Amino acid sequence: MNFRNLDEFWAFYVTQHSKPTFVPFTGYGLAWYSHFFVERNAPATFGHPLWSLLCDFRMFGLMMTGRMEKEIKRLGKRPVLQAF
Repeated sequence: MNFRNLDEFWAFYVTQHSKPTFVPFTGYGLAWYSHFFVERNAPATFGHPLWSLLCDFRMFGLMMTGRMEKEIKRLGKRPVLQAF
């Protein structure tokens, strides 16, 4: 996929993380497992490694401050995350 900027990539990135079982801060090996077997998609890291890393940090910050659900709703791309 081609993205013109980080904002376009961010919107795509959020759609690829729909399950609350994805845990970005435990390492990419587990994240990739989660993508293949939980999310059922391919990690964006393969095509866009730098943007993917930046979005990991952004998503982590939003999750830790309780604002990720609001961001998901803002993008309107997928259902609201369910509680863990």
